[in-house]
Amino acid sequence: MAAAAPATAAVRRMKLGSQGLEVSAQGLGCMGMSAFYGPPKPEADMVALIHHAVAAGVTHLDTSDMYGPHTNELLLGKALQGGVREKVEVATKFAVSFADGKVEIRGDPPYVRAACEGSLRRLGVDCVDLYYQHRVDKKVPIEVTIGELKKLVEEGKIKYIGLSEASASTIRRAHAVHPITAVQLEELGIGIVAYSPLGRGFFSGGAKLVESICSGCSQDFNQRISRRMLKYLSVLTQWQPEKDAHRHNSHWPGSIIREATTDVVQGDRYAQTAGTWKDSETPPLSSWKAE
Repeated sequence: MAAAAPATAAVRRMKLGSQGLEVSAQGLGCMGMSAFYGPPKPEADMVALIHHAVAAGVTHLDTSDMYGPHTNELLLGKALQGGVREKVEVATKFAVSFADGKVEIRGDPPYVRAACEGSLRRLGVDCVDLYYQHRVDKKVPIEVTIGELKKLVEEGKIKYIGLSEASASTIRRAHAVHPITAVQLEELGIGIVAYSPLGRGFFSGGAKLVESICSGCSQDFNQRISRRMLKYLSVLTQWQPEKDAHRHNSHWPGSIIREATTDVVQGDRYAQTAGTWKDSETPPLSSWKAE
């Protein structure tokens, strides 16, 4: 069971985007509690973990209807009972359909609405604070998808809209229909929610994490978190005291003068997973014919 959390919240609060959403600067991604990284974890332990995080000031809780699928939302819903819901900001996502055993990306209005209502039921809430389109449906103009999300905002079923792995042009088109709260585009005042900033636990667990990786964990996880990466972590650990010492009074070495050429960057220009946002354009709105 999780240890008792400190009585005073130690995690700072911050504005996410420019529409008014405020969250803890550190969030808690709940995906691994139910899916992908080995078998699902004991429910009671995970509920206790979520409660511990909330008590410590981590109130930005992230899930998706595709995690499980559905089981992660159900788990979080149980953790939100007993007055916890009022203390947190709940973020979930839609767009990945598993109907009839087939995985499909969908952003059409009927699916958007059905997915939202399903998430509300599983989470046991009346409203989701931040609702993301998990992947962009390249068959549906983004204006159509965001238009339905805008209706859900007006109905009070969601408060803020987010996008995941969308191209810059798609983000601009979406933002023209309704303000986007979370993604990555500074010029529109949109907040950024970083994916896996602690390296799936690698930067906080290091060697202990590598030793504990189970044989049932996903291949992707095993490829990213491996023994060969420990040497890089040891270098970062050595730098940390120096970085802390210079935090308030000088620049971190190397932060001012940098090589402005792609020649210094080793490896592929784009990672294998970059294709999801590089190729995320949607048809023009003029092409859409509602059924």
